[in-house]
Amino acid sequence: EAIQKMVVGDGNKLYDAMTDNGGGMEDALASQKAIVPIDTSKISNWKNILPIYNEGGAAASTIRHKGKVVAVPYISNADSLAYNHSEIKADLDSWAALFDAQFKGRAAMQNDFGPTLTNTGIYLKQSGKQDIVDPSNMTPAEVKGVCQFLIEQKKKGQFRTFWDGFQNGVSLLSSEEVLVSSCWEPVQIVAGKKSGKDIRYGTMKEGHQTWNNVFMLTAGGKKRGQEEAYYKLMDVYLSPWFGARTLATFGFAPQMQGVNEYLDANPNDFDEAKRKLIKQRLANKQARYAIKGNSWQNVFPKHIREYQDWWARVQAA
Repeated sequence: EAIQKMVVGDGNKLYDAMTDNGGGMEDALASQKAIVPIDTSKISNWKNILPIYNEGGAAASTIRHKGKVVAVPYISNADSLAYNHSEIKADLDSWAALFDAQFKGRAAMQNDFGPTLTNTGIYLKQSGKQDIVDPSNMTPAEVKGVCQFLIEQKKKGQFRTFWDGFQNGVSLLSSEEVLVSSCWEPVQIVAGKKSGKDIRYGTMKEGHQTWNNVFMLTAGGKKRGQEEAYYKLMDVYLSPWFGARTLATFGFAPQMQGVNEYLDANPNDFDEAKRKLIKQRLANKQARYAIKGNSWQNVFPKHIREYQDWWARVQAA
């Protein structure tokens, strides 16, 4: 919908800058000239950007189109598994927990074929249960295998539900309807606060779907002379000031270096407990990003029709 709005609709007349839903929108928009290349020399904090975004880095392609930088990352994460440690009395480090009989009827996954098929594909690949080359861009046969596995699990009653929307994800965990759930990190954070239970967010040994959201300068924004305003905003998003606060509030991964140094240099910004929490969340993220099996989010897999068709069968099972 966003691409249609920006390419054939009136989006470029309305918006000077826009964010995405991760994993390929920048290519689709840049190829249609709905967004324009940016001049990173005009962003003073560009020097802070994580090395993975430099040319040749693991995430370099997520901000470039045909070699030109067209986007600035502002949040990212490696989505994982939330689990109720208060009830389980153990730490979980494998996606296998979602399919473990001891959690039958108390497991949940996201009602979205992107993260759910990718994370299931990562688990099946790394555990040796299925042959999958790239969990973020699977072949029709690989998609079929992943979905047949999920259908089998669903028919056995393994899943309480496939959750939709932030509040639904929070409610399932905080009410203890489910003890394990694949979810966004803010879902786990809010569920823990709401329930008062020790709901943790694990590091999965098989890997995770990693993603980022980026900000882009629209062709209309450049035409209207909004480049300077855009670059000023991007300076905020690449500042450790922002990185510390997005960690504290939402648990999203900052896209710049220097957050710990910022915290040490500005002790009055957060109390000691909050500084400790921010540093721990950052360390947890760095551990997740280091896992070998991680796959970057791809909202436009080559065989997207097979993804859609097989996901409909999962939903109907």
